Amino acid sequence: MKRKVAVDHSLADVRDYLQQKGFQVESLNNAKNLDRLDAVVVTGQDSNVLGIENATTKTPVITARGLSAEAVYDQIESRLNRLS
Repeated sequence: MKRKVAVDHSLADVRDYLQQKGFQVESLNNAKNLDRLDAVVVTGQDSNVLGIENATTKTPVITARGLSAEAVYDQIESRLNRLS
């Protein structure tokens, strides 16, 4: 079963890399229920990254600011391994 992540629309390189690594990737703008995802990747540019000031989720949120696509992947893998 593919792991599911939502990625901010501006992070095309991260989206493409995660797809190559076998993730099912959807746009963060289209993500309705974040708790059904394995991770969420945001740019870190906006303080209201999930569209709601008080959004809460148990899903790991990765801030991609200053990270390569590979580093984002490594962070996702690390957090998912800690949860399992």
